[in-house]
Amino acid sequence: MDSIRRDVLDFYVNLGTKVIDESQDQDTTDLDKCILYIRDSTLNQESSRLHILATGALGGRFDHEAGNINVLYRYPDTRIVLLSDDCLIQLLPKSHRHEIHIQSSLEGPHCGLIPIGTPSAKTTTSGLKWDLANTEMRFGGLISTSNLVKEEKITVESDSDLLWTISIKKTGLSIEDHTP
Repeated sequence: MDSIRRDVLDFYVNLGTKVIDESQDQDTTDLDKCILYIRDSTLNQESSRLHILATGALGGRFDHEAGNINVLYRYPDTRIVLLSDDCLIQLLPKSHRHEIHIQSSLEGPHCGLIPIGTPSAKTTTSGLKWDLANTEMRFGGLISTSNLVKEEKITVESDSDLLWTISIKKTGLSIEDHTP
């Protein structure tokens, strides 16, 4: 709440939106607080079954983006997707083999796999233009950026948590084009 513009807050209050002020907590990000609220208020549902789409979490100040990416690592058992106008980012936990089904009319072709926090000694992929075969990735060394989706199904297996990022295609239509 400490970083929201007054006009934006007023807009949502006037719509009847419930506003919860947690600004006294400066040790967590706004996205952190939202994820905790969703997890705590979701009755009878395991956090591993939750799928959360966070819009507006990318773009703007880099420290805010880094904080939002950190949230992905704080809640690896909850599927959280960060969405911007240009791309989406999600965490691929090392715990299992991932199958990513590409909606080619909406996403791609540019994609990347990025190890943040710990290096990956072995990452293997299929379905990319430049597949990885037990490839080591780490900051200061190789990271898989500027790769391209080649198939409708991508598989990723790694000994480290990885960020998956893929470009979002512009539809070419503005909101005004859909207004009655």
